[in-house]
Amino acid sequence: MKLTKERIIDAGMAEFAESGYHGLSMRRVAQRLDAKAGSLYYHVPSKGVLVRLMADRVARQAYDAGTAALAALDPGAGWRERVEAQTLALRAVVRRHAGGAVMFADSPKVLSDGALSVMERLLETLRAAGVPEGDCAVGADALLSHLTGFVLQEQSESPEAPVGPEDIAALLERFPLTVAAASAHGEDEKFLRSVRLICAGLAALIP
Repeated sequence: MKLTKERIIDAGMAEFAESGYHGLSMRRVAQRLDAKAGSLYYHVPSKGVLVRLMADRVARQAYDAGTAALAALDPGAGWRERVEAQTLALRAVVRRHAGGAVMFADSPKVLSDGALSVMERLLETLRAAGVPEGDCAVGADALLSHLTGFVLQEQSESPEAPVGPEDIAALLERFPLTVAAASAHGEDEKFLRSVRLICAGLAALIP
């Protein structure tokens, strides 16, 4: 098949999912495409550019998902509902990509238009809600940082050593509050509650 930028990004994301940033190389991406590494540079000039394109793809998909989620809201929805719609949609997109949390977290650093659009819209939502100007950026960053950290934990591999009933019993005896908290809610419910907690903190700042 003909080499295209989109196919190279596809292969790069597949390699990133398996090898991470340090294992990613143009040579390995070329192998996935059954091509020579030199032929990739016509479309993508360096690994750094490839990483930027990969991060931007995830961020753009996240932005588009947020747009769809906002459009589905009732016209009278408040700012908290708008924040929830955006963050839930972002999480769903980031989770779809192996390594998506890392790529999304890195996307602002490479000046991804998609990532900057995500941030801009979230800032607009908080400013329209009346969150003080100086707190909007911190609040938006807290929401997105929490999102990426949450998904990063979801995407982390489970330990190879099996955890048996006796291990759980021992943990429950030593750390009863932590064990109870970990099993109190499913991941979806836990994420939604955490977003609402951040919004409650921001709401307290509104004059």
